[in-house]
Amino acid sequence: MRRGELTDQQWERIRLLLPTRTSRRGRPAKDHRLILNAMLWILRTGAPWRDLPERYGRWQTVYSRFRLWKRTGVFDALLAGLQEDADAQGRLDWALHHVDGTVVRAHQHAAGGKKGTLEPRP
Repeated sequence: MRRGELTDQQWERIRLLLPTRTSRRGRPAKDHRLILNAMLWILRTGAPWRDLPERYGRWQTVYSRFRLWKRTGVFDALLAGLQEDADAQGRLDWALHHVDGTVVRAHQHAAGGKKGTLEPRP
């Protein structure tokens, strides 16, 4: 296991929340853990998909699985499942909320607008 990849404990927590590989056509599907570690590498480094290290396999495979999981809601289900588990164990405080301001963007015309209240039209 390399730095930044899923530990055995983390993998056991999410393994059952991922979809099963049922396709019987074509090549056997790559292991979910390998693909997920590749996605985490991309997210951690911010590198383009094409710069994915060879140890993770073809970048096209990882990218297509990422797109499929995003489109079918796998990531949303994964988050919900982890939240359910943490809540059931009493490790989740629903009163805490965090917003990362680095990703909240305003339209370029939002700055320098007219000050004061708007008068209603007659």
